[in-house]
Amino acid sequence: MGVRVGIDVGGTFTDLVALDEERGTVRGIKVPSVPSAPEQAVLAALEALLAHMEASQLTSIAHSTTVATNALLGQMGLELPRVVLFVTEGFRDVIEIGRQNRSEVYNLNVRRPMPLVKRGDRIPVRERLDFRGEVIVPLEPDAVVAAIEQLRVREGVESVAVSFLHSYANDVHERTLGDALRAAFANVEVSLSSAVDPAYREYERTSTTVVNAALLPLVRGYLNRLSVQIRVRGIDAPLFVMQSGGGMATAEVAAAKPATIIESGPASGVIGAAYLARVLELRNVLSFDMGGTTAKAGTVVDGVAQIVGEFEAAGRTHSGRAVRGSGYPVRFPFVDLAEVSAGGGTIAFVDEAGALRVGPLSAGADPGPAAYGKSMRPTVTDANVVLGRLNPRALLGGAMPIDAQRALDAITTLVPAMRGMSVDETAAGIVALIDNEMAKILRIVTIERGHDPRDFALVAFGGGGPLHACALAGDLDIARVIVPPGPGLFSAHGLLVADLSVPLIRSIPAGCDSQPNVIEELFAQAEREGFASLRRQGVPSGSMRMVREVDARYAGQSFELAILAGAPFEGVARRALIAAFHERHESVYGYAARDEQVELVSIRSTAIGTLPKPPLLHHPLRGASDPPASAVLEQRDVYFTGYGRLSANVFDRERLSPGNRFEGPAVVEQYDACTLAPPGWSVCVDEFKNLVVVSAP
Repeated sequence: MGVRVGIDVGGTFTDLVALDEERGTVRGIKVPSVPSAPEQAVLAALEALLAHMEASQLTSIAHSTTVATNALLGQMGLELPRVVLFVTEGFRDVIEIGRQNRSEVYNLNVRRPMPLVKRGDRIPVRERLDFRGEVIVPLEPDAVVAAIEQLRVREGVESVAVSFLHSYANDVHERTLGDALRAAFANVEVSLSSAVDPAYREYERTSTTVVNAALLPLVRGYLNRLSVQIRVRGIDAPLFVMQSGGGMATAEVAAAKPATIIESGPASGVIGAAYLARVLELRNVLSFDMGGTTAKAGTVVDGVAQIVGEFEAAGRTHSGRAVRGSGYPVRFPFVDLAEVSAGGGTIAFVDEAGALRVGPLSAGADPGPAAYGKSMRPTVTDANVVLGRLNPRALLGGAMPIDAQRALDAITTLVPAMRGMSVDETAAGIVALIDNEMAKILRIVTIERGHDPRDFALVAFGGGGPLHACALAGDLDIARVIVPPGPGLFSAHGLLVADLSVPLIRSIPAGCDSQPNVIEELFAQAEREGFASLRRQGVPSGSMRMVREVDARYAGQSFELAILAGAPFEGVARRALIAAFHERHESVYGYAARDEQVELVSIRSTAIGTLPKPPLLHHPLRGASDPPASAVLEQRDVYFTGYGRLSANVFDRERLSPGNRFEGPAVVEQYDACTLAPPGWSVCVDEFKNLVVVSAP
């Protein structure tokens, strides 16, 4: 028993949650993020924690980071290293040809993302395998020597990717060249496609391997520096990193395969929402995370966060949707998210046509909103201060002063162009525009995925999520909003409820999709590899389990659906899987061709190492009651569109008890967030101290 720590790095704040496992108490800390050096904020949060406890009390540190994404986007001053790609002779341009997806279909001058490896650094190697993995052209020793010499004459190469044709079926040539490169160049990182992504489709496999190679030196350097600085502070606890698919890995494992942590940052909040849903016995919830720069939405169905098997790293989004062909395909599991540039720091402006606009530019952590005292650019936070929804004096329990007059002045600069609109109406317009943008991402992860949002509860978190949640829920006819006890720290808390995971994929050999014994052996091989990895990460055998899936499609289709597979995989399990595929195809695409042949393309295994979960403290309900008078901090005039300014009670959340109930309009303030209940909504505190905000029938 000790203290487990979760640290989430956001665009504006870095959040730390420390769970005392013996007492069940939670301590939260927020510090400003340092975009140019994110480890500084992580260390600052740890130092703030160590002011209250000894370093020896910490038993584990879980971390989510955006360093990989920022590196691919060219942010934080990070420059990707020079990468060399070895390919089968005749295939040097595969990463440039790609799939011919056009990010702008009707733009004749559209530009594809620049390849991460220049053409002169793509080195062809004479060797060839067929799709069964049989050798057509052997990899001769002379070809290996020539490859080494080609690398030797290139200066400044830090990382190498090797992606040979059909290496997913037989990795002998890749392993031979990889071993030779490691022996000849001790300081060069080597990524083999057969180890990174052993599945068919040459472009996606090569792209994933190249992205991994490009990130390896940067991510390994970041995690090594962070680990060293943690040790310097006397902390001997292991460091874990959140992966894109919602599972944890040790820092060493994450550093070796950095393409798995590109979406590390957003994943933890959805995992936390899934855990909360299971505790509250809710089948379906939407996670809504609004921070300082972005808003993200995810879906939890039957208590399970929804996962997809591929995404485009560093790609663009349009109205929350990923723009196909604008990024670099990466084939690893990641939590299915929709994201939009909408946060408290999003900047409002008047465009050339005289229309009020919000975003996508953000004031970020520095200089931040005008209310923070460094800028005069109006933001969503400033609009909420003007409307009376945010405390006009200070946030973070008084630690962050708010300059309400500066916020008012910033919003006022927009009024002359608003054709007679008042300051309140202009501020409300800013909030309405940002709400409209964020509602789109909730529709994407529900309606566009075949779900009815009315069947979901909305879990709102992040510094701004509870402030805007009711407006979004009302827009989608969602009747219930749940605000967890520490919403502004919820993503960091989600790090403490995640398990370790090792995702593995294996292509089914050509012609073997109807042979259950072959598929069972593939599962067994993946299981041995996954469990071995978990043991190296310190997971005891009794805490391991395996989730099996098979990628299936109708014969002639180009893409597959992942279907859960039974164990052991035999004739009965295969027939059940085929039936499940028809049902899943019908739910996703609206039809099922049950007379068509179904092909099984690859197996997906996820080895899961179960970690202890922090219990949500249960408090007995004492019947519905009004909050005590001491819980009311003040009465404040709050502006609501259609109502004007209404007098609203401002409650101190710390003084609310399970069973307390009150009607909107109301504001609930706490250290890390602010919850707004508009007119027509009621608030109650449940037995886990969640705020449950319900709309009037």
